[in-house]
Amino acid sequence: MSTNYYYNTSEEINIRKRTAGKIEKGVKRLLIIAAVILAAQLIWLFGISPFIPFSTVEVHGFSPLSRTEILSLAGIDENASFFSTNVRKIQNVLSSHILVESALVMKRFPDRLLIFLNPRTASALVLANDNFKQSPLYVDRHGVFYKIGDPSSAETLNLPVLSGIENPQLGMRFPSALVPLVESLSQIAITSPELLSAISEIHIEPKTWDGYELLLYPVHSSIRVRMENNLTEDTLRYMLLMLNVFENDIQKPQEIDFRSGMGTYRIKEQS
Repeated sequence: MSTNYYYNTSEEINIRKRTAGKIEKGVKRLLIIAAVILAAQLIWLFGISPFIPFSTVEVHGFSPLSRTEILSLAGIDENASFFSTNVRKIQNVLSSHILVESALVMKRFPDRLLIFLNPRTASALVLANDNFKQSPLYVDRHGVFYKIGDPSSAETLNLPVLSGIENPQLGMRFPSALVPLVESLSQIAITSPELLSAISEIHIEPKTWDGYELLLYPVHSSIRVRMENNLTEDTLRYMLLMLNVFENDIQKPQEIDFRSGMGTYRIKEQS
């Protein structure tokens, strides 16, 4: 009895060993297959797909520039790929276009390209000579003259007019000392557009030595207003308040001076 028991036990051990060996071989085969698949995927992902043309190119632009024009400016064609595309170079090229304020270009691994363009928006306009006639020239908050406008468009009618700019031309930039003026106009147009609609013209006058001062012509008053080159909502509100004081007055000053921070004026005595 004891001999048979020993025989049966040894046979079971051998069977278990053979079974364990088969399982081990099967696991090794599965691991090898998984490693080969993973290696193939990595080779495809990092070694091949970055060189394949983009499957998705998203362009978020604006109406004056079509998708085709934007891609042409960026140098993106049907062969452009993740590896061959220089994002910084494309951003610089697109940002240099006169109608573009800023550009953002992003690559999404392995085969997506995204382009976002922000257009310039007008803060004011100046009247420029164009083929022996005057046309409105748009200037943005950075002081760039970027587009000739339509005199009858709603955008043109709602913009403040700047005068005193010598020979304005497309592509010119404001002197750095005047950039804060158009930045202020842009901000006021957002927060209090009714204040700008009360001004028909802002004339820019160079000072004798350095800098500029402003001469404002209100829409509903014959009194002009002189101030430093620091236009704000508060100064405009104060200006309109003082003009309202003289609205029904027979004796009106020709000009109110705000350069000191307080409105001063002189009424010419009748002879």
